Amino acid sequence: MRALISVSDKSGVVEFAKGLEKLGVEIISTGGTYKKLQSEGVKVVSVSDITGFSECLDGRVKTLHPSVHGGILAMRDRPEHMEQIKNLGIEPIDIVAINLYPFKETIMKPEVTLADAIENIDIGGPTMLRAAAKNHKDVAVICDPSDYDTVLEEMKQARQVSYDVKYRLALKVFEHTAAYDAMISAYLREQIDAPLPDNPTFTFEKLQDLRYGENPHQSAAYYKEIKPFDGALVNAKQLHGKELSFNNINDTNGAIDTLREFCCFCGCEKDMPTVVAVKHANPCGVATGDTLLEAYKKAHDCDPVSIFGGIIACNRVVDKETAEEISKIFFEILIAPDFDEAALEVLQKKKNVRLLKLPAIGDRGPENRIDMKKVSGGLLIQNTDMSLFNVDGPTPDQPGNEDAPKAGAAGTYVFDDKLKVVTKKAPTEAEIKDMEMAMKVVKHTKSNGIVFVKDGKTIAIGPGQTNRIWAVENCIKRCLSDMKGAVMASDAFFPFNDCVTAAAQAGATAIIQPGGSIRDQESIDKADELEISMVFSGQRHFKH
Repeated sequence: MRALISVSDKSGVVEFAKGLEKLGVEIISTGGTYKKLQSEGVKVVSVSDITGFSECLDGRVKTLHPSVHGGILAMRDRPEHMEQIKNLGIEPIDIVAINLYPFKETIMKPEVTLADAIENIDIGGPTMLRAAAKNHKDVAVICDPSDYDTVLEEMKQARQVSYDVKYRLALKVFEHTAAYDAMISAYLREQIDAPLPDNPTFTFEKLQDLRYGENPHQSAAYYKEIKPFDGALVNAKQLHGKELSFNNINDTNGAIDTLREFCCFCGCEKDMPTVVAVKHANPCGVATGDTLLEAYKKAHDCDPVSIFGGIIACNRVVDKETAEEISKIFFEILIAPDFDEAALEVLQKKKNVRLLKLPAIGDRGPENRIDMKKVSGGLLIQNTDMSLFNVDGPTPDQPGNEDAPKAGAAGTYVFDDKLKVVTKKAPTEAEIKDMEMAMKVVKHTKSNGIVFVKDGKTIAIGPGQTNRIWAVENCIKRCLSDMKGAVMASDAFFPFNDCVTAAAQAGATAIIQPGGSIRDQESIDKADELEISMVFSGQRHFKH
């Protein structure tokens, strides 16, 4: 028997080769692996001696030769195959152990160049792996050092590797090479402004198996991208508590998505302390404050019922005082950039709550991020909803805009360039700030979504209704605060003026919505009649 071994990751390879050698297997190798095995006393044959050609082109060509691939691909139960390789002077290769150039490790380096990345695209390795996996009936193929012991044990027991093991190893190879190629294509796509692919391929690595999915009868696992951005949830470190569940992960992702709307994305201290509470993937309380403690209290008071058992996300380091206040209720997860020692001491008294540390929690990632939704038999892919207002220009001119004031936290949005006052009455500066906050929250609320904000905190959130007026009515019915002076945001336009009427009657004094309905004028007229202001943002934010 003969084994071809050529690996970038050399962990365990010497022990594996020596184990095969003891069983009478001839070892063939290339380049650095050949030198490593030879230096460790393994009797090894250079692949150049098999092919009759020296490695060339800086090692780019080593194994692409019939003497290698004929030995791998020959089907042992076909006499004509065996006769052909005999006549060609080719001997069978029965075990192939390959792992590939470290493309992933290369692109993870901060200063990597495109030339470096391309040079670390393996050619011969995937070719040999795929050839051996295709002929797995006769060849045992190994792409993962963790499988060395399995193969050695099989060889010790029966002098061969069983078909069942060879089949599973082949499956692993095809998954591995598919992921490798997908990683390369994803990296190359990132280097240019490429359109959505015609044949999309994605690769992820399993982080862990989960106890179950959304429900106990569903199996589930948690995967990560090869190169996630710094603020991605997969980079969070769990400091305390039970293992995360499927729903925990999904809800926490929604919480940090909402929180990022209140960060300037550079990790500075200019952002107002902000707390986001989420329940079943919908925000149930969002607030800013001069301190994190103030922000938490305001977020909690928006809906003290729904926050129970929910997810809490903070954009500042959690201090002792805030930790003590949060500890008064039951919550599933608290995620923040960090926790001071005194806060951890308080929070860790709660045995089961999960504490997650994500230093770059405000990082929104690259502008070209994509969002995927699996459907039966297919996949929907879209660009991630990264903007808030109509960044491409204002909505059509409407009366009243000429006197519109400027707005936006720290000049983030220039009000009269991106938003339009469409009513006779313009909003106040305080209302403008609350409008922006309300739109940031409704953007992450399941459609049809309505959000009321007053004085820097949500006072009512109405998610996921099949009728927009129901969402408004639910907010009004469940609100625990005085709605007088509040602003209302809608994720999409009003098809009728009933939402305007209901909001004004409840005490709201300003409304922000995308606009774009053929009945827009009816809503504008109703707002003028009720003497409240209305602003068009020009950008819808459906979330399903």
